[in-house]
Amino acid sequence: MRHARRRIVRRGTRLAAVGGVLCGGLMVTHAMASEPSAASRAPQSATLAAAGKGAGLVSTLGTSRTAGSWIAADGRPVVAVTDSAAAAEVQKAGARPKVVSHSMEDLKSVTKALKAAPRVAGTAWAMDYVHNEVVVQADRTVSASDWSRMKKLAASMGSSVRMERTEGTFTTRLNAALPMFSTGGRCSAGYNVTNGRNEFILTAGHCGPAGSVWFGDNQGAKQLGQTVTTAFPGSDFSLIQYNNGQNDTGNNIVSIGGGKGVQIIGTADPTVGQRVFRSGSTSGLHDGQVKALNATVNYPEGTVTGLIETNVCAEPGDSGGPLFSEGIALGVTSGGNGDCTAGGTTFFQPITKALTALGVKLTGPGAAAQGAAGATAQSSPAPASSQGAAVVPGSAAPGSVQAVGSGASEPLLTRLTDPQNIGPGLLVIAGSIIALVATRYIRTEQDRNRYRRQYSQSWG
Repeated sequence: MRHARRRIVRRGTRLAAVGGVLCGGLMVTHAMASEPSAASRAPQSATLAAAGKGAGLVSTLGTSRTAGSWIAADGRPVVAVTDSAAAAEVQKAGARPKVVSHSMEDLKSVTKALKAAPRVAGTAWAMDYVHNEVVVQADRTVSASDWSRMKKLAASMGSSVRMERTEGTFTTRLNAALPMFSTGGRCSAGYNVTNGRNEFILTAGHCGPAGSVWFGDNQGAKQLGQTVTTAFPGSDFSLIQYNNGQNDTGNNIVSIGGGKGVQIIGTADPTVGQRVFRSGSTSGLHDGQVKALNATVNYPEGTVTGLIETNVCAEPGDSGGPLFSEGIALGVTSGGNGDCTAGGTTFFQPITKALTALGVKLTGPGAAAQGAAGATAQSSPAPASSQGAAVVPGSAAPGSVQAVGSGASEPLLTRLTDPQNIGPGLLVIAGSIIALVATRYIRTEQDRNRYRRQYSQSWG
């Protein structure tokens, strides 16, 4: 009877161990299946590939035969060209040509003349690649006499200029999206960057002069750091050095609200027509499209050039917040007009120019994936043109969304029950194998001892 019970226990243990191995295997398979596949990252790669192809063709053909590139509504790259031979080369390369009247050199001469004219606060201009013209905008603060003078200047340049009146006023958005406070007002954190020795917050230059002290709360209890470098006007970026020289987390996750964040994995320059996302401490997450590059804005405080123009809304307090798409950092919020109720225009400082000027790079995963100007980010290899149809820009997403918190580690039970963690599955497999080996060892020892007893009795 005792031997029968032992056999039942051993068999039950072996069956449980085998079941544990199978269960652990299923857990590991499920966790691996929950990881983003290469196919799920295709929209990011296709969008970057289209942007890179257009920029590459413009660079190859030169500014006298082209007038910019953009991503069309169907996701294909379009290149503006000035002659049929250039159009044929563009088409042969797999992009769509559009023959236009004015070259990039013509459009640049217009912006140069506008810059040389007397400065008028409340105006802005940028090249509209799609319509092959320079668009000059004036807000409600521009007087009738100044507007009339600018219209006469534009008329002398012919059909390459379009004049527009806009609602609201062009202002810097003083007052990552997480809030920062100083005596000068409120801004949003942009990205965490490093020079190899210390870590900083990259934000807008107009947020405050060098020496400004920043806090993570409006009570002045949680000091973040101090502004050590700033560039405004002309450009619009600055560095805030952390108090202890290091960021506690060392990563680049953009807060988008609801306890969620987007992991930033690289940097690049945007393309006209690209869908982009902006996050700010005042208005949260909003999206829109890139409308123009190399924009000039005459803020009341001074003129800023080389900006990204978008139709993404922003409000006071969003200044310095990040502009990104598919996990790729593109810029920091500078200023604009309108709000997130009526809409408006928002301008951004390109991140590639800021990082180069400051001699810093992103911290975290983005440190090894910094895209060069006009190039795609290195973190996601662009697929060959034969890999399928283009991805519509509107299908782009902010990037890989994950939970963000106060920085405290998760409880052990939470990590062990996380279905996306392969660790628990591997532990179950290891424990089951140990149980199988142990039961086999115990049975072998029992058989050996039984044999010894029988042998000793027979020779007793």
